[in-house]
Parts: sequence; C-alpha cells; structure tokens
Amino acid sequence: MAKEKIVLAYSGGLDTSVILKWLKETYDAEIIAFTADIGQKDELDGLEAKALATGASKVYIDDLRDEFAEDFIYPMFQSGALYEGQYLLGTSIARPLIAKRMVDIARAEGATAIAHGATGKGNDQVRFELTAAALAPDIDVIAPWRIEAFREQFPGRAEMIAYAEKHNIPVQASAAKPYSMDRNLLHISFESGMLEDPWFDPSSDENKGMFVLSVSPEDAPDQAEYVELTFEAGNCIAVNGEKLSPLQAMEKLNELGGKHGIGRVDMVENRFVGMKSRGVYETPGGTILFTAHRKMESLTMDRDVMHLRDSLISKYASLVYNGFWFAPERLALQALVLESQKNVTGVVRLKLYKGNVIGAGVKSPVSLYNPDIATMEADPSKAYDQGDATGFIRLNALRLKVSSGVEQNKQQ
Repeated sequence: MAKEKIVLAYSGGLDTSVILKWLKETYDAEIIAFTADIGQKDELDGLEAKALATGASKVYIDDLRDEFAEDFIYPMFQSGALYEGQYLLGTSIARPLIAKRMVDIARAEGATAIAHGATGKGNDQVRFELTAAALAPDIDVIAPWRIEAFREQFPGRAEMIAYAEKHNIPVQASAAKPYSMDRNLLHISFESGMLEDPWFDPSSDENKGMFVLSVSPEDAPDQAEYVELTFEAGNCIAVNGEKLSPLQAMEKLNELGGKHGIGRVDMVENRFVGMKSRGVYETPGGTILFTAHRKMESLTMDRDVMHLRDSLISKYASLVYNGFWFAPERLALQALVLESQKNVTGVVRLKLYKGNVIGAGVKSPVSLYNPDIATMEADPSKAYDQGDATGFIRLNALRLKVSSGVEQNKQQ
C-alpha cells in the first residue's frame, strides 16, 4: 500500500527541519515540504535542496507574492484594520494564504493531513488551523508542538540541535540570533529572546542592527522626500505617477519607507490564546499606504459611511489577527468595506521625513469637499444658511436640558 502523505509548512529553520524528519519517522509517511514565497527574499535560497536532503519526497516553493498583495494586503488595507491601535497585521494576514495553498497542495497530492511548526503558545497555530477548518474540514492537521511525545523528546533547543546532528539535517542552529524573525512583503516581525524583556530597547545604538527593512530615523536623510500615491476605488494603483501592480506598489513603498526610517512599531499585544507578548515590527511600505489611504478617504468618503466602517475596524482587525480570514463574518464585513471604497479615488501627496509620514495635499475628481460651502467667507453658493444652525442646536440640546432638569430636581 502507498504511504500516507503529509504536507508540511516548511521554512528550512531548525524547528521545521527537525519536524520534517520526525513526522517521516513517527507517521511512516511521505512528507511534502511547502514554502510560500511571500517576500522573504534570500531566506528562500537553497530550501529545496535542504528539504530533500532532510527527507522530503517532494518540495513546493510557490511564488504567492502577487496573490498576497492583491487578494490579502489590499483588501485588508481598505478596511483600515489596525490591531490594538498599532499593529498592521503583517504576520496575521500571511497565514491564511499559506494555509490555503497547503490545502490546495494536499488536495492535488492526495495527502490526508497538513502539518505546521507553530507552537502551542502562539497565534499562528490558530490561523493555520482555522483556515484549514474553513476550506478543508476533512483534512487532518498535525501540530507537533502540541503532541506530548514530541515535547518530551525535544524539551529544549539543545535536544533539537543534537537530533539534527544525529540525522545529518543541514541546519545552522548555532548561528541563530537571540530572537526570532518572520519576514514577508508587508513587514518583518521580531520576538522572543532578548525581546521578551519589555524594557529592552531595540532602537538603541548597540541594538539597532537587528532591523532589516529600515534605517533608524536618526540615520535617515536630512532632506524630506515627497511621494504621490494614486488611488482608484480604495486601492493604490500608481506611485509618483507610475502605474504599478499591488506587488510592485508594495515593493516601491517599502523601499521609500525603509530609506526614511518609517514604520517601526514596538508593542506589547494580546495574543488570541490569552497571554501578552512583546513584538517589534517593521512595516515601512504598509505605514505609508495606510496613512495615504486614510487621507484619501477623508476627502471622498461619506461621513456616516466612514463612521460605520470605522466602528468595525476593531472587529475586522481582530478577525484577521485571530485567524478568521475565511470566516463568514469577515467575508460579510469585506462586502461592506468594498462598497465603502467605491469613490475612494484620487491622489495623495505625502512628505517622508525621519520616521514620519506627513500629509502634504490630497485631490480627487469625486471630492466631497466643497470650498464654497466650507469657507469662512461669504458663501457664494448660498448652500448653507448659518441661521439654520440655531434650530439644529436647539433640537440636539433638548435631551440635555431635560436630563439636567431631572438631576436638579433630585438635588432639591
């Protein structure tokens, strides 16, 4: 009988390399290694050979960058999603795409299970598995870090290194940095190790070498740089007048943002599993895009539509963070978001300077801003009669006066 097949989310690091070999031995199965190219750059070098040498029967390294930008990053940015007021969800939004492709490969290869190297303490396990539940409830998910036998065999990093040496697994664990890093097109995240101390300052002169995508604001150019983003229906379609695909736009904005030290966030956040964790993020292009999109909306989006959408930002961000990208409620929210974006069209000009993104002008062919009405001078259109405000204020003040009267009577 043919062996069962398991599709493993594989990064080539110590954990997933050990897991690949462990799965093959424990389940006596064929292991199909899968790596999604979502913008990790040189981290992908040599992965196929490494996976095959470790025991994979087949390796997929799929370029998903265009899909990531167009179908995940852009729709999320249309929503204005920001988790706990700071985090632009760079890791969170990548996981459903990775899991979706794993399911596709499992179907194509006739695999009975998918596996991942996420720990039992983090968010990624939830994101992978909720996606699988939504898209392929019949496919099993194997999470070694939640299996007691695996944890007993590998109580620490030393045991994993010894196992890798014993089985000639080509990893360079001894050169590991004292923190973990996860990179994609939208951002880089740093956590664990020295960063577990929330008083540790990664921006200090002795530690700032940790950062990859951006220079420190202090080292950024002394001359500000202007950039123009063109939007159509809520999506950035051009930078400085040059038409770009979502992927190209993200790459261009990352370059500009990194040059000027933009997009660094250091926060203690609330994980879905219940604990607080400290994360440091670099999101240079995303920070520029987020700011520009918001400014474009300010000129073109109806007030009550904006307020309704804004009231859902926290919910939308939590759905992404917690792994519910393919849940019906996120899809329903996306339909509202899409409708809200139909007139978010025009050009935003920004000034980039030493970590700051500064608004420097906005224009649109469908602008809702009317200078004739808004002017403090005489209104030539006579569209607004200041005298009308008297009744408007009187009606809105009525319930306040009634409430005040009740409170005064109680004190008598």
